[in-house]
Amino acid sequence: MSEDKQPVMSREEIAAVIGKTPFAIWVGASLDTYRHGEVEISIPMRRELTQHHGFGHGAIIGFLADSACAWAAASVAGDVVTSEYKLNMFAPAVGQTLVGHGQVLHYGGRHAVCRADVYALAGSRKKLVATALATIFQVKP
Repeated sequence: MSEDKQPVMSREEIAAVIGKTPFAIWVGASLDTYRHGEVEISIPMRRELTQHHGFGHGAIIGFLADSACAWAAASVAGDVVTSEYKLNMFAPAVGQTLVGHGQVLHYGGRHAVCRADVYALAGSRKKLVATALATIFQVKP
């Protein structure tokens, strides 16, 4: 998506949506980058977000991928919901922070096709742990 365009929803509007989403609050999600067609969100890792091996739980990885896609789509379409997503996990999510980078690949009609990459940050290391492809549906045209 073009970086010179302004998002349809302002950063303040999307932050307000995030701020009233109980699960996003509970996991500690923050909106780090927000521009037309692209977002980056992060979650500080803590024990409650891990599975039995100590890796970031798949539900947390799914949340990051889904949210990165939906919030990127909101920047071009306004109010949206996820219609579907497919998630491929490549490596254990181990680190101090998990980051989801979402971008809109195509927007037309009332649907956006988006991609999200999820990374684990450990010190200076940034490791790709998952990739998702999602279809996001515009709620109000």
